[in-house]
Amino acid sequence: MSVLPLTSDDFSRLMAPLGPFESQPRLGVAVSGGADSLALALLADRWAKERGGDVLALTVDHGLRPESAAEAEWVGGWLAAQGIAQRILTWTGEKPRSDLQAAARAARYRLLGEACAEEGILHLLLAHHRDDQAETLLLRLGRGSGLDGLSAMAPERPTAWGRLLRPLLGTPRARLEATLREQGQDWISDPSNANPAFARVRLRRLAPVLAAEGLSAERLAATARSLARAQDAIDAMVAQAAARHVVLDPAGYARLNAAALSELPDEVGLRLLSRLLLCVGGEAHTPRLERLERLYDAVRSGLETARTLAGCRIVPQRGGVVICREPERVEGLLPLVAGALIRWDGRFEAVVAADAPPGLRLGALGLQGRRKVRELLGRTRPEPVPACACPTLPALYHELGILAVPHLGYNREEAARLLIGLRASPLHVLTVSACAGGIRHYV
Repeated sequence: MSVLPLTSDDFSRLMAPLGPFESQPRLGVAVSGGADSLALALLADRWAKERGGDVLALTVDHGLRPESAAEAEWVGGWLAAQGIAQRILTWTGEKPRSDLQAAARAARYRLLGEACAEEGILHLLLAHHRDDQAETLLLRLGRGSGLDGLSAMAPERPTAWGRLLRPLLGTPRARLEATLREQGQDWISDPSNANPAFARVRLRRLAPVLAAEGLSAERLAATARSLARAQDAIDAMVAQAAARHVVLDPAGYARLNAAALSELPDEVGLRLLSRLLLCVGGEAHTPRLERLERLYDAVRSGLETARTLAGCRIVPQRGGVVICREPERVEGLLPLVAGALIRWDGRFEAVVAADAPPGLRLGALGLQGRRKVRELLGRTRPEPVPACACPTLPALYHELGILAVPHLGYNREEAARLLIGLRASPLHVLTVSACAGGIRHYV
């Protein structure tokens, strides 16, 4: 039986649940040159142009194979022939000797996210498909994952700069290859996709055996969708709890009404606490469940002394807790370049003024800095920021010392103007909620 290619109408139906989009949508598409991502680029380009928008293809050169740079250029030639602009992103610096795949994946998403932020792109399309979804479910099942993991990949994931979108999760790989064949478009085959050293490749080779036992890619992907619906229901409860019991402060810390945790189902309370730690601490992964549960029980029963977890300090205060960045985990001093967009400590974002002098650095205020600023301000009353969070506030430094601490109102010689729009911009959003019309709100 022949496999049908995806049509423009097919792709429009796949994109519809991911809306709304701008009236003239601008999309980013991650394009490696494989069949999946090339098919997605062609389909997305047609979809965007029909609506007066356009597409930017983003190709990451990991530099792990001698031919990778030439392949990225080759892919650019294919895209140019279709009228699609391309930008190549290069992973530079030393590569780790262990867990290289995970490091490459983290670098890829970082580069893609930075490029989207620079280009003003709110929607980045990824080409994960039904077979990928089935493999992801099996891999996570083998690792003993809970509901979060077994929901596999989400069609939509919020980021600090916009959204990751996966419109092809219900589409088999074979249809994407058929789409390219119909258009006479070649693609690049990555040799790592046939390397049995990787668990995903070994599972792929077992696919016919699993399908014979009823574990087809279609059925596994359907299971992931069912679990995702259960997760969505819990996420809605987490969003409601966050709106009622959490205050996220622009200074990069959060307040949690600890007593409210006793009113919530354990699963909701644990997720709320976990996401607060991710949002404030900026770690790549959620804390281990057993450590999270210990903290959750302590907070719910009345935390007596400060604790640390996932790059955060959890400090009891006035019937609740303050969750702030752990001072020892804060990023060091960051040299500033005039006119540059900067991110510091995974929590704050700003643009450096075009007339900024050389030698400026952004870093944590620290305990000594806090004492110094208090003296200079002549402040005897408590700061507007909890004492535990003060040492982690962003401060502008020069060879003369601290020039500005915007969140404390310290602004020496109006130096704070050198950081345009300094704002909290966490790597992880706290919750996603939806209202009538399907419009999503990221908190």
